[in-house]
Amino acid sequence: MLKGANVPVPAPSVRVELGWSPGAGVPDVDASALLLASGSGRVRSDGDFVFYNQPAHASGAVRHEGKHAADGAATDRITVDLGRVEPAVGRIVLAASADGGSFGQVPGLYVRVLDAAAGTEIACYESRDATVETAFVLGELYRRDGAWKFRAVGQGYDSGLEGLATDFGITVDEPRQAAPPSAPASPAPAPAASPAPAHTSAPGPAVPGPVPATGPVRLTKVTLTKEVPTVSLAKQGGTSGALRVNLNWEVRKQSRGWGAKLGRAMAMHSDLDLDLCALFELADGRKGVVQALGNAFGALHQPPYIHLDGDDRTGAVAAGENLTVNLDHRDKLRRVVVFVTIYEGARSFADLRASVTLQPQHGAPVEFSLDECTVPATVCALALITNQGGDLVVRREARYLVPERGVSPQRTVDHAYGWGMNWTPGRK
Repeated sequence: MLKGANVPVPAPSVRVELGWSPGAGVPDVDASALLLASGSGRVRSDGDFVFYNQPAHASGAVRHEGKHAADGAATDRITVDLGRVEPAVGRIVLAASADGGSFGQVPGLYVRVLDAAAGTEIACYESRDATVETAFVLGELYRRDGAWKFRAVGQGYDSGLEGLATDFGITVDEPRQAAPPSAPASPAPAPAASPAPAHTSAPGPAVPGPVPATGPVRLTKVTLTKEVPTVSLAKQGGTSGALRVNLNWEVRKQSRGWGAKLGRAMAMHSDLDLDLCALFELADGRKGVVQALGNAFGALHQPPYIHLDGDDRTGAVAAGENLTVNLDHRDKLRRVVVFVTIYEGARSFADLRASVTLQPQHGAPVEFSLDECTVPATVCALALITNQGGDLVVRREARYLVPERGVSPQRTVDHAYGWGMNWTPGRK
């Protein structure tokens, strides 16, 4: 599509993909949506802003689904159930923001609208003229004569996500730096105690849904690195509600040396199965594991207050695998190690690109990527969560472990972190 062009949207529900080509020196890109009132062209409240810190609209019509990487490309996704959009909403602005740079450094930027059910493409707009912009309105869904249409916009801002949001009426928690008003830069058209993974536990209740925003929006997010590996959840506002731990991955198709052979083997295996798991120790001394193996899915509202929501056997969906920790019971937790194992389909994490996001229901998301794996590891410790005086502190581990012959990945993590549990074989 050309800038300013529009097309009908015949689907009742759509998936919006914001895409780009990641790489060295390329800023991270985040998708967002603003639901605007028909008369004013502004949000009705801060709850009309859907983005990484506020991932769902109270109506359930718009949801931020998160990032996904495959075949050397990255996407951030938003789903819109057009039938559930409230009548007072006339437009849904589809925006992008660059974290750590400008869009002139982001190659291959585009927005694509697909039929959510059929997966067929309805519209696609590619941005080719970005320079110093740090935020973009790429497109918008809007009502016309009782139906929905999509327009390619291509309007850039040099004031970032904060400037874009405030221009549409959002109240931002952080003070803006003194700067000229943000004008467009381009014209607009679990188991109970220790013994074994074979112990079963019924899945816990579903995670509570999002609540409408009641105060200023927080745009902060935290990226953990080797140099800055820890963060306090309390200082980021994550003191209650659900903490979702998400693992997402892709298999790189090109590499060098011995890793290339393993990578190609992984790519050929459609049955590559990674399992997100957690070792827990409660404040009363009880220990156990939450994992798909042995159907040890845990529970959210009773010990261990950790729940695995499913078993993604492909990594090919945006949701990936998720663990949820109930922060309302954080005083019952002493420490948790979140780790991932290769259940089948590969012999190592070589040529696997993975990212981890910890998203508190209230507070800034914490994210980090795993380093390249150069050892024949079948297990990787992702994060260590410890209770320090009532505050849960997250530490990036990103630690590949190589089990000894005949030793399970779970027992390997246990030994590395001193859990001291007894293990017996288990199956899914």
